[in-house]
This record gives sequence, C-alpha cells and structure tokens, in this order.
Amino acid sequence: MSADGQSIGILLSGRGSNFCAIADRIAKGDLKAHIDVVVSDKADARGLQAAREHHLATVFVDPKAHASRAEFDHAVGRILQDHAVDLVCLAGYMRILSPDFIRLFQGRILNIHPALLPAFPGLHAQRQALEHGVKVSGCTVHFVDDGVDTGPIVLQEAVPVLDDDTEEALSKRILAREHDLYWRAIDLVLSKKIAIEGHRTTHR
Repeated sequence: MSADGQSIGILLSGRGSNFCAIADRIAKGDLKAHIDVVVSDKADARGLQAAREHHLATVFVDPKAHASRAEFDHAVGRILQDHAVDLVCLAGYMRILSPDFIRLFQGRILNIHPALLPAFPGLHAQRQALEHGVKVSGCTVHFVDDGVDTGPIVLQEAVPVLDDDTEEALSKRILAREHDLYWRAIDLVLSKKIAIEGHRTTHR
C-alpha cells in the first residue's frame, strides 16, 4: 500500500538531525510522505531553522505560557490535529508526553532511541552502554506508550562498541545509523506493513 499523500508532524527540541534525514529522504523520493508541520518547545532550536530552510510550517510552543504539562500537550496536539497529521515523529524531543496526548494519537507516535531497547532507556543511553561494558549497542524505533522508551519496537539496528569508544564517538556512530533506520521505520508504518499486537509488532 502506497504512503503517497500521508502526513507527518515532527516534534523536536534541538538540532533536528533526524528530522533533516527524514526530510532529505522525502525529497529524494525514498519516503513517500510529506511533513506538514514541525513543532518545538525551544524557540531557538536549530531544527526549527532547518525546517524553515526546507520551506516547512514551523511552530514554537512556549512551555512557560502553559500552566501544566497537560495544557502544553493539548496546545501541541491541537496544532497537529489542525494539520491533520497521520503520524507524529519525535526527533530529539526532550519532553515526556502526557497520557492524554498519547491517547489522542494512540498507535501513531514514533520515537527513535540511541540504544537497543529495552536496554538503557531514558537519558544518556550511550553513557549507560559504556558504563555497563556492553560490546554491542545501537538504535531503536518504537511506538510511544505511557512508559519511558517502553512502546512496541518497529526496527532496531546494532552498532558495535569499540574498546576505545568515548560517549561522543559511540553517539556519533549510532546517530549515523539512526538517520537510515528512522525513515525506513516510518515507511513501514505509513505503508501499513507493521501491525501492533499486544506489546510487539509484526510485519504484514
């Protein structure tokens, strides 16, 4: 089933390198979708500037202008609904989503995490991997649920951990694989080649 015409909304907080990788794949025709809006909780996020350079709609939502996380997420959710997005993609978005937001887009939120989940969820995943002395790390694209990096897994890719790795070096190698993995996972979801069954996904 073609993903032509399906719409993506991007949430980001920083440089947006994964967003840029997705946008580049769309421009090349590898990913048959379009990005309708890029939303950030940081006015100076480099990803917002990158989105403007791609001539995309951008919105800054100020967390300080909202009394609670739920109110903030309601404002973000309304923007995504106004743009009628089919899929919400977190690309370095540094906020925990509220349960109401997750319910609003149930089964339509993807995140990418720099570890082989369920190992090393949360922040500083690469540092966790090095501290535990693992020989293989990697990245995971998963659906978002109420937990922290606990949703059903769509795709994973392993990245060897080298003996002389630093957190920065490992992070850089994992990020390069993220840029390829994320768009492929998005394609699977938009093309309806992935089904969620309980806490796991299956290929159709």
